[in-house]
Amino acid sequence: MSLTLDLSRPAPTAPVNLSGLTREGLRQALIDADICPPEKARMRASQVWGWIHHYGVTDFAAMTNVAKDTQAKLAAAFTLARPEVVERQVSNDGTRKWLIRTAPGIEIETVYIPDVGRAGALCVSSQVGCTLNCTFCHTGTQKLVRNLTAAEIVAQVQVARDDLGEWPSPKEDRRLSNIVFMGMGEPLYNLDHVADAVDIIADGEGIAISRRRITVSTSGVVPMIPELGERTQTMLAISLHATNDPLRDVLVPLNKKYPLAELMAAIRAYPGLSNARRVTFEYVMLKGVNDSPEEARALLNLIKGIPAKINLIPFNPWPGTDYECSDWKTIERFAAILNKAGYASPIRTPRGRDILAACGQLKSESEKVRASALRRAEQAAA
Repeated sequence: MSLTLDLSRPAPTAPVNLSGLTREGLRQALIDADICPPEKARMRASQVWGWIHHYGVTDFAAMTNVAKDTQAKLAAAFTLARPEVVERQVSNDGTRKWLIRTAPGIEIETVYIPDVGRAGALCVSSQVGCTLNCTFCHTGTQKLVRNLTAAEIVAQVQVARDDLGEWPSPKEDRRLSNIVFMGMGEPLYNLDHVADAVDIIADGEGIAISRRRITVSTSGVVPMIPELGERTQTMLAISLHATNDPLRDVLVPLNKKYPLAELMAAIRAYPGLSNARRVTFEYVMLKGVNDSPEEARALLNLIKGIPAKINLIPFNPWPGTDYECSDWKTIERFAAILNKAGYASPIRTPRGRDILAACGQLKSESEKVRASALRRAEQAAA
């Protein structure tokens, strides 16, 4: 069963960006465009694949083991173009943020966070905007525009690797070692494109980021959780934030449709879940709302028996919010209760706040800044 929302705009007639095609999709595209006959398509697709995803080329003419007439045919039928990087910012702590325009009116923000995972993590978006309206999340206040295509998801990784200088794909000492689907949008409402993007990113002859270093975060689209595991074999993260239905109904309104009992059952059945493949529970710390010792003990009871770790996230305030971040001592006390019970419960250090790249600040805050600049320009002109 699939709950993928059909939110895509009419696809452009041409050219197709080969970066977003799976291996089988690429093979079939070469056949359909008369680039090569079917019996040679697998070999040709493997050549092209390596140039796109291992070497990161953006010009068919750079494919030196492909005949020039074939290069010309590829260039006439397809594209390898990167999306426009509208803005690039680097935080004082080394966090990098890119505002990427993939199509007219379609902009997304992607954030690279150093010293996360094995070396550094890229937080990618799966939708433009969001439908979930989580009350503590600024990003969630932005109207949903549409799902991102697999090409647009993969492009976020390509842009980051361009900037980090990581072509061809490094075998050792890579700076981008992990991918987290924790940017804008609910990945499980765009599972088809997310699954294709994971297949592309994880391919060992291309970008080659292991599925165990790719984490998909969901607010709890219960029917799609088993399918996510079966199709992607990625690590699972749950945007939890509350230990009872009445509070989670407020913080994460999706809970009204898929309450905690159903969510926990789906998590326990996640394919491959084990001590080596733990689920991550994300828990934003809200002062006086969900941060008491009683809530910590309720959380332990809720996740009992699940191989898990809990990421405690200090709340990032934004204009107009009714919430405040828990005091640091309160967060430490909460973490201590979880640690004593045997659960890893790191407190996530806020990163990139000075460039509006922290958790829950993506895109909507940039839109606000640009809107303010536009108003000032209009006032000056008047």
